Amino acid sequence: MAKGSKKERQEQLVRFLKENPFTTDEDLAEYFSVSIQTIRLDRISLGIPELRERVKSVAQEKYAKLKSLSKTELVGELIDIVLDKEAYSLLKIEEEHVLERTGIARGHHLFAQANSLAIAVVNAKVVLTGSARVRYKRPVGIGEKIVCKAVVKVKRANTYLVSVYSKVEGEMVFKGQFIVQSQAT
Repeated sequence: MAKGSKKERQEQLVRFLKENPFTTDEDLAEYFSVSIQTIRLDRISLGIPELRERVKSVAQEKYAKLKSLSKTELVGELIDIVLDKEAYSLLKIEEEHVLERTGIARGHHLFAQANSLAIAVVNAKVVLTGSARVRYKRPVGIGEKIVCKAVVKVKRANTYLVSVYSKVEGEMVFKGQFIVQSQAT
């Protein structure tokens, strides 16, 4: 991005963070072609909290909509949810998620993120997975951020077909079809 005045940059920063609230200071500095310190000073002067606080505030609002899972049962951070339609989560692969020798994420973490989001998107108190058909498209390494999207494709009575797509920087790393069922409580 071309450099402009401080005021222009700050206006663009506000707009950019409204669309991309989970962007790190490092990524912002690269995007705006300025130092990380400049981004931090801009954020402070504009009253924009650091990434962790932005995530927490967005997440609290989104987690309040969850019916089928508690906050601690969802794998990853909930980014957005429209019950019975679609949901998004973010999972950063940390050291505890990877195989010791290779640094590659264990598959069950990708599956758990996708499965928990497929359950979370359903507007019911009790939702169980009936079956899953998944494909791992490429290995995911430590430090990578997985953005997972769950979409309700079909709803018949209490049975839902939910498609899930997991991407790292726009590249598909995992996809699955989950059949989930809501249960009477």
